[in-house]
Amino acid sequence: MKKIAVMTSGGDSPGMNAAIRSVVRTGLANGIEVFGIEQGYKGLIENRMRSLSSKDVSNMVYRGGTFLRSARCLEFKTEEGQKLAVSSLEKNGIDGLVVIGGDGSLTGAKILAENYGVKVIGLPGSIDNDIYGTNTSIGVDTALNNIVHAIDTINDTASSHDRTFIIEVMGRNCGYLAVMSAIAGGAETALIPEVPYHLESIIAKIKKRYEEGKTRSVIILAEGVGSAYDFGKTFELIGGFETRIIVLGHIQRGGSPTYFDRILATRMGDAAVRGLMNGKTSCMTALTGREIELMPLSEIIGRKKVFDAALLKMAEDLST
Repeated sequence: MKKIAVMTSGGDSPGMNAAIRSVVRTGLANGIEVFGIEQGYKGLIENRMRSLSSKDVSNMVYRGGTFLRSARCLEFKTEEGQKLAVSSLEKNGIDGLVVIGGDGSLTGAKILAENYGVKVIGLPGSIDNDIYGTNTSIGVDTALNNIVHAIDTINDTASSHDRTFIIEVMGRNCGYLAVMSAIAGGAETALIPEVPYHLESIIAKIKKRYEEGKTRSVIILAEGVGSAYDFGKTFELIGGFETRIIVLGHIQRGGSPTYFDRILATRMGDAAVRGLMNGKTSCMTALTGREIELMPLSEIIGRKKVFDAALLKMAEDLST
């Protein structure tokens, strides 16, 4: 390994910059030149990469987003686009590639490794925590902290006005953020795509709370369930509650990464470089227990992370 490249792809997540920094400095410390690819697979196809120095990643450990930027790329899904990407790597003499991103980005890494012989290691970067094989992904902890902070501030005004707030959080196919933030934020219920909900039961639960003299109710809704505005209209019409809708949106993905995400991203970046140095390819760094391990992408891609129903039961029990 004389030259490696690193890129971020898909949606950004807090800690990506810390991961890039780790890849760059671990590589340089071991005599490897590191290139940064701008805008993910799009930039790879267009051959937009530059050599990164230690100074280029100074002060990046606490910055959110990704300074290499990211983009979704439909062209890479074609054979022509994939061949252009491989050609860019060959033109720059790249011996190994580190891809930081979600399931789609890791699928691209698997294609490069298995179809074109590129030495690739992926890092899981997705706030939804929907990537199979790792306990958690880069950015999840920061997103949860952002959501819980929002719930805490909303609780203050909800209690002051005897209102019910419906808060929509991210989680297209995975309800992890909704359930965990409901537990940490003391919400009354969490609606997630993995489990059907019963509107009548939720309404009865909220009514009982007000009858008991409780002054506010908070419902967390994962975006994969549907629109909070549509749910809120039905909820208000049938239940008769005064409701307010909050869609947190991209505020969940922004901001400085937490201590946990900084350390996780740094450990994973280090493991990726050392894996490439040791001849590993078509792998993903994964947090299993307290250890960072390399898992074959063939065991990850196409597999769905199983939702822990006990967490939802815990959230429901704690809200009684």
